[in-house]
Amino acid sequence: MKTITNITILLFSLLLLNLISCEEMLEVDVPENQIDKNNVFQDTQTANSALSALYSSLRDNSLLAGDKMGLFLSNYTDDLTCYATTATNGIYEISQNQLISSNAAVYSLWSNTYQQIYFSNSILEGLEKSSGISNTDKRRMKGEALLIRCILYFYLQQIYGDIPYLTTTDYTANNTSSKLSSDDVLVRLENDLNECYILLADEYSNSERIFVNRKVAELMMAKVYFAEQRPADAEAKLKSIAQSSLYTFETDIAKVFQKSGKHILWQLKPKNSGDATKEASLYYFTGAAPSSYALSTSLMSSFASSDFRKSNWMAVITVGANTWYRADKYKNRSNNTTEYSIVFRLEEVYLLLSESLAKQNKLNEALLYLNATRQRAGLSAVTSGISQSDLITEIASENRREFFTEMGHRFFDLKRNNNLNSLISSKPNWQTNHQLWPIPQKDLELNSNLNPQNPGY
Repeated sequence: MKTITNITILLFSLLLLNLISCEEMLEVDVPENQIDKNNVFQDTQTANSALSALYSSLRDNSLLAGDKMGLFLSNYTDDLTCYATTATNGIYEISQNQLISSNAAVYSLWSNTYQQIYFSNSILEGLEKSSGISNTDKRRMKGEALLIRCILYFYLQQIYGDIPYLTTTDYTANNTSSKLSSDDVLVRLENDLNECYILLADEYSNSERIFVNRKVAELMMAKVYFAEQRPADAEAKLKSIAQSSLYTFETDIAKVFQKSGKHILWQLKPKNSGDATKEASLYYFTGAAPSSYALSTSLMSSFASSDFRKSNWMAVITVGANTWYRADKYKNRSNNTTEYSIVFRLEEVYLLLSESLAKQNKLNEALLYLNATRQRAGLSAVTSGISQSDLITEIASENRREFFTEMGHRFFDLKRNNNLNSLISSKPNWQTNHQLWPIPQKDLELNSNLNPQNPGY
């Protein structure tokens, strides 16, 4: 695969040799002297530095970064309107549902993700061979690297379908690898996530929750169970999180995107002290018509006028007779000391738990978790007596209102409920094959084993 080229391997080697990108965010001391790549995993400090570099790459250029998957899929579905008609990054074509296999965003999401998977595999291989790291530290680092790989694979599977599941840094093997079926990827993920659960602890290794833990693994296990149509198994994992003393539901809507919240499962810290989150800069415009992105008419029509999320998480921009709304969840564009980019938060657990209960016809219990976000937003509680189908529809609507522009939620929520084709009403170019993205043409040309291309491309 082109994503794991000699250039990638060279860059990774240089990364380990110099231990760059460890940064203040991860509070790891960088050795003054360069070290040989073979020695990186011979002591805890340098191994931690390699793991820190992986976290840094997630923040800077992964599908989890604030300017990647959330942006791409919000445009691809119907939460954003793209005004960047002359952009060369492929996002305008994504917003118009005119995907082709050579689209720059399609390729970058695939390519960058496989680079980070390679990075994760390098750490796992290094830890396996290491004799200078304590078993406790080795378990933690192995669990984190493996869980990061699982997260990346899950979203690749959701977006591209059948994909290679690479577990080695062997260049020859990786570049001739065939795809696993989407169902087989889920089976592999379940096995790997079970190992993560054993390796990791519930307790965070940093109070700012910038490292993954066992509860993040449980959330990913629940997502895999949903993809396998196993709501009862998802319920068990989600209740383990929702009932944990580690987490507290945030009742103040103005504090949801504050980094100190006990509702946060995992977040990515900006590179430098005072840096804005990528989301704060990405969606900002004022005083003129948008030249990049604004919240869509379809999204805005899903909110009641009394919904606190409209006044707290959006900004109104009026120019003459025209009005637009911008996403304003992250507000600090300079001197930022209070916001990190949230990857997972308790509200997602609550709404997934509500959905898992509703799908088992446990309707009254499902209402408890649905109404938490509704009532915080100033909406009335949904009361008992609602039908199962209407409740599932309302949970989907609440997911949209709660998670717009976050981590591609709209796409994944629709996909989980087999409802992506409902976008036909709001996306004129939507086709049924758009439930999957095409495999990048560059990789198909380099590795014929990635054929066949996804249908319709």
